[in-house]
Amino acid sequence: MLQPLDSEAPFIIYLDFKSPYAYLAIDPTRRLLSEAGLIADWRPFVLDIPSYLGSAKLGKSGNVAEQNRSPEQWSGVKYAYFDCRRYANLRDVTVRGTVKIWDTNLVATTMFWVKQQESLAEQCKSDSLLMRFLDRVFVPFWKRELDVESVAQMELVLTDIGASSDGFSDFLSGEGSRANQIFQTECFNSGIYGVPTFVIPGSEDAAPEIFFGREHLPRLQWELTGRNGPQPDIAYEHGPEKPSGTQSEGRSLVVCVDFKSAESFLAVKPTIKACKERAIEIDWRIIKRPPLKKHAMPADTSNRGEMHRFFRSRYIARDLARYAPVELMNIYDEERSDWAYLGLLWLQEVGEKSTVIDHYIELVFQKYWVEGRSIDTSDSISEIFQTMGFDAHEFLVYLEEDSGLALSSRQEIDSELPVMTTPTYFLSSEPYQGRQHLPLIMSRLR
Repeated sequence: MLQPLDSEAPFIIYLDFKSPYAYLAIDPTRRLLSEAGLIADWRPFVLDIPSYLGSAKLGKSGNVAEQNRSPEQWSGVKYAYFDCRRYANLRDVTVRGTVKIWDTNLVATTMFWVKQQESLAEQCKSDSLLMRFLDRVFVPFWKRELDVESVAQMELVLTDIGASSDGFSDFLSGEGSRANQIFQTECFNSGIYGVPTFVIPGSEDAAPEIFFGREHLPRLQWELTGRNGPQPDIAYEHGPEKPSGTQSEGRSLVVCVDFKSAESFLAVKPTIKACKERAIEIDWRIIKRPPLKKHAMPADTSNRGEMHRFFRSRYIARDLARYAPVELMNIYDEERSDWAYLGLLWLQEVGEKSTVIDHYIELVFQKYWVEGRSIDTSDSISEIFQTMGFDAHEFLVYLEEDSGLALSSRQEIDSELPVMTTPTYFLSSEPYQGRQHLPLIMSRLR
């Protein structure tokens, strides 16, 4: 029986065939392995989507026939498919919406059947049975041409890739299915809740490291090849030289942040740096979102939804700490304040240059996240303006005159933006959630 966080390979890759994010991770992961001269342990993980994201099923007409999702869950699902199609289009890859939430236990068990026919080293070769299996399943499944719940179609897949099928039926009905069910439970209990998930196994000196999402591939390559050079940030691929899809002819980028969001804090410096290098002006918007919620380990560990939320919140906290330049003390801070926002509005009212506004944004985040000081009073913001060489008295006059109306007006305008999390970037009306999109955004702002 495999151990979820241990392997003979330098790292483990968990995939679920019903996840478009897992599908999009295949090719860049293969490139990493080829460039680094490494092997990996590719494994199936079966997502239990309804336990944390609700479920839905389309009828014959293509409309939703059954569903139990909240508006927030629907927004998350719709954005996920929109985001995946955006990157799929860069590679001419087809990602069609699914008609239901598929049970991928059968195809996971079939993947284990294929894996046992090759060594780990053989599995990572470009023409291996396992690589052919991944392509033979992922490509037609996302074109809606393969039923991954059909034993007959799984047997056909084995035939097409040249894998042995002798004893496959017995494997499915007995040992294979039992082993898969046990393994899936142990994976989840080990903290794996989504795909793609990458695991660097532990050692005597270090605990296992878990990375959720292909945006961590730059960091993984750095970790696995000796940590040479500066630590890279998260990043998705930017696509080919002539990316398809939205092209922005302007030189401005709308960036939505929350001063008390750790994700926004980590995004500010790379965003300003990337825009400065390309002479792109930033239109800053402050969108206050609920803070990260700290979930305790539930007493009822059979409640998969609560366990998922616990694992996710714990992972997010650890991942923020992994990339942060300082210790993050306030990631669960529930206090909200408009003072820093008013400072931004004042600079925009008096017509300050974008570089000055960028500097103000950096100083606010520095004061709160690095220095651990308040940004919740007029004095704290006045101090920032004094540091920048402004007469803080003018800011105080602004507060007394029309700041309340300006703030409520701007908040009403910005509330129309479809922002579920910060940072969110907008090219025209197209949203990009997270700083991992910066490479693609910059390529489209040429």
